[in-house]
Amino acid sequence: MLSGISVFQLLIILLIVVLLFGTKKLRNIGADLGGAIRNFRKASQEDDDSNDDEQTKTIEGQSRKEDD
Repeated sequence: MLSGISVFQLLIILLIVVLLFGTKKLRNIGADLGGAIRNFRKASQEDDDSNDDEQTKTIEGQSRKEDD
């Protein structure tokens, strides 16, 4: 699909975007996007950690019941 777009055309599009929004606005957008991705990864890792803890507690509880 992108085979019809050359590097020169992409540079023109990039130039237009910079002219419309300005470098400061694009930098802010990039920083906000990076922060959002970082927070998403952190939250998903915390969720995975809490799921692992719950599974460990469940497995320990089941093994104790079987021992009784």
